[in-house]
Amino acid sequence: MTYPITLYNTLKRQKAPLRTGRPDRVTMYVCGPTVYNYAHIGNARPAVVFDVLARLLRHDYPEVVYVRNFTDVDDKINQAAAAAGLPISAITNRYIDAYHQDMRSLGVLPPDLEPRVTAHIADIIALIDTLIARGHAYVEQGHVLFHVPSYPAYGQLSGRRVEDMLAGARVEVAPYKRDPMDFVLWKPSTPALPGWDSPWGRGRPGWHVECTAMIDKHLGHTIDIHGGGQDLIFPHHENEIAQGTCAHGELYCRTWVHNSFVTVNGQKMSKSLGNVLLARELLDQAPGEAIRLALLSTHYRKPLDWNTQRLLNARETLIKFYSSLLQVEHIDVLPHTSPDLQVLEALRNDLNVSGVLARLRVLLTRLDEADSDDRRAHAKSVLLASAALIGLLQQPPQTVLAELRPAAVEQPSDNDRVQSLLAEREQARRDRDFARSDALRAALKAEGFLVEDTPSGPVLRPVEKELA
Repeated sequence: MTYPITLYNTLKRQKAPLRTGRPDRVTMYVCGPTVYNYAHIGNARPAVVFDVLARLLRHDYPEVVYVRNFTDVDDKINQAAAAAGLPISAITNRYIDAYHQDMRSLGVLPPDLEPRVTAHIADIIALIDTLIARGHAYVEQGHVLFHVPSYPAYGQLSGRRVEDMLAGARVEVAPYKRDPMDFVLWKPSTPALPGWDSPWGRGRPGWHVECTAMIDKHLGHTIDIHGGGQDLIFPHHENEIAQGTCAHGELYCRTWVHNSFVTVNGQKMSKSLGNVLLARELLDQAPGEAIRLALLSTHYRKPLDWNTQRLLNARETLIKFYSSLLQVEHIDVLPHTSPDLQVLEALRNDLNVSGVLARLRVLLTRLDEADSDDRRAHAKSVLLASAALIGLLQQPPQTVLAELRPAAVEQPSDNDRVQSLLAEREQARRDRDFARSDALRAALKAEGFLVEDTPSGPVLRPVEKELA
């Protein structure tokens, strides 16, 4: 690699070159959704962000193992199942299918593995057994708890001191805890709740132990990258570190990567405000690629405020790119074209997507200004290979433009003469042959269409509609 991948490591509080256990392989685990409802825009952001990181890793490393889990046992799932009178699997399967559908619409590629908690109960029990044997966990009143004072480094990820956490605690401390900071690894289940047999009685796992067990099962004791939303730093990821480190006496994760929050029109998403935006509802407003670009338009470590203008800007940007690609749709992409080096350099610098987008605009200008089919083929190939790294510009232009700009549906795609005249006019405009361009505009009007030149490209409108 010319430029090493550099990421902001939450644990170190600084950017640093990515270190991996093997030079030819990278492992990454990202906390996925708890599947009791449809994915909202806050769930979609990490899926898109870590999809971009996975694409970059796959470009730079011969082997990538990317794992994103589903939490399919949880109190909220239990409540939803009880309210519907269904087993929890009916609820979780429904929303896992919906999540897959929504993420596909956003151009999110599937990870290599998608483990579910319910398929790893034996692994969870084995991990808890190890923690008990090593003196880091204990059994009390049917619960198994991790004993936080047994791990002196607790709090390093979040930067919180245990004494400060205790001073600020406003929760009631359960009587079976030896220390107020101790957290549950296993809890008993009533006959009405889902449960599994264990050495400590019928019960179900605590939230934090689930990810640690699945990581151990599929990636080993030490992973290269652990990702998730900023809200997971404490207590979830803090507790993962404690469990994994104490169970095996090894480093748990080399690099921690977290994306920041999503707000809506400057406000935190909440049911009480009625501003929880589901990904599938947004897909009724705009194509998935526009939503994806809007999610990438702010650096992943900065808060992203979702608003109508952000989505409109994404649409206009894509219209501009796809309008140019439509003009060269007949030109084949050159095989084995490498992405632009400046695009790679920007991505390798802590996923600087804004830098990538700026460079893609330069590549678009090169495509627009190319003066031969050979040069257009090269410019198009580099643009598409570069945009693929962030999951953009990989669809048929005509199809996308019809979705992005409904007026484009009015364009007579089955009228070869009109399309030919329009393409000739666009070429004349690029050649700055304005006399020819005006003559072609007149020819198009004679065919029954007016040309409207917009910042996003030309739009054809029937003469009668325009004059009405």
